[in-house]
Amino acid sequence: MRYAIIFRYGGIALLINGAFLFLSAVVSLLNGDSGLFPILYTGFIAVLFGVFPFIFIPASEEITNKEGFTIVVASWLLSCLIGMLPYLLWGGEFTLVKAWFESVSGFTTTGASILTDIEALPPGLLFWRASTHWIGGVGIIIFVLSVLPSMGKVGMILYRTEISALAATNFRYRAKKTMQVIMFVYLGLTVLETAALMICGLNLFDAVTHAFSTISTGGFSPKSASIGHYASQSVETVVMIFMTLAGIHFGLLYVTLTGNVMAFLRSTVVRVYLFMLAAGTVLAAITLHGTDYLSWMDAFRHAAFQVVSIGTSTGFATADTTLWPTFAKLLLILFMFQCACSGSTTGGIKVDRTVLLWHALKKRIRKVEHPHAVVKAKIDGMTIDDDVLEATLLFMILFIIIVFLSTLAIGALGMDLMTAFSASAATLANVGPGFGLVGSASNFSFIPDTGLWVLSFNMLLGRLEIFGLLLFFLLRYWK
Repeated sequence: MRYAIIFRYGGIALLINGAFLFLSAVVSLLNGDSGLFPILYTGFIAVLFGVFPFIFIPASEEITNKEGFTIVVASWLLSCLIGMLPYLLWGGEFTLVKAWFESVSGFTTTGASILTDIEALPPGLLFWRASTHWIGGVGIIIFVLSVLPSMGKVGMILYRTEISALAATNFRYRAKKTMQVIMFVYLGLTVLETAALMICGLNLFDAVTHAFSTISTGGFSPKSASIGHYASQSVETVVMIFMTLAGIHFGLLYVTLTGNVMAFLRSTVVRVYLFMLAAGTVLAAITLHGTDYLSWMDAFRHAAFQVVSIGTSTGFATADTTLWPTFAKLLLILFMFQCACSGSTTGGIKVDRTVLLWHALKKRIRKVEHPHAVVKAKIDGMTIDDDVLEATLLFMILFIIIVFLSTLAIGALGMDLMTAFSASAATLANVGPGFGLVGSASNFSFIPDTGLWVLSFNMLLGRLEIFGLLLFFLLRYWK
């Protein structure tokens, strides 16, 4: 393996982080806050270590599978390492493990936090915190397609660490076109939400940071009470709309915007996604009415926001869901596992795999009825290969096993069952808030340091679709 090539492309990731660090320093300078020098120092370190390998190590047209996976995973780890430095240098609540946890949570768009008083952070650090979401939300896809365009099948392997095979085959763009599509949608949604939130009364800083967190389906808010801080139905509605859009395949959003509306209407995955959000909202509202909320309007308002927030792996909150009835919490746990669509910035198992599981089940039943028949699973007229179905089932099994094992690990540290289970599921699914001590109105500061390391690993596993990180650790066995 050529480590020089890995250093070169890892340096590009540091330069991208450096650009946002200097932007955060500008925010800090304008506000005259205490985050300026920690952010500036980190920015100089990022640029220094990023620019030298980029200048002195020549680019390579041929990159092996091993090198490709190492570049991507190393870029994530370098980003998380550089991202924790401003927190550590600033101090406050941040210890080494807590700064690492907050950084990993940001870049993986999980949104879990160890902060008990978010507003205590200076504006510059809050902007950097939101920026880690925005960088991480689309980072790997853009990185692979922009700096590794000549990798051929390796590029496709890396692309699938972010997008399921089903989503990738739906929209077969060339690498350059795919990058343009993703950036057009990602930037467009960010700008539109920023403008909409400002119309609703938020200042520019709050609007931008919330837009960063929404479109990346991250969930970091500059307010301790999250979206509930504003007590505004219009703000909640705007955020819900953009959370829902951010959970849909970016390629599908693009073809819809360019005139092919029927592609959106015909998509089975999108129909299932929207139906489940609507059904979950209705069921949760019925459960909450008369117990937690006296009026139907309040019940539907809070049910809709929490279902959409968890169902897109964003993690914003307007209510303390830990206090909700058991059935409502079980609904949210269901959405915590599934989340939204592949090809978006969401985490979890994803609706695509749920649809694939249903078609695999139908295929198996038909094979039992007609043992000699040639049965193919199809979605929207597209035949799904058996390899894709097998990978889907394997992913879901691994997902459940990892949640179980990490629940055991967190429980062994003295946490109660609900806290241990929901913290494990929420971090692996990159959702953020769970239940118990890590509920939507609380944080992860109660988790012991060992538990924070375990949950940080969960977040990286979930963001790299499990296989991406596992394959990295098995590189030595590759032929």
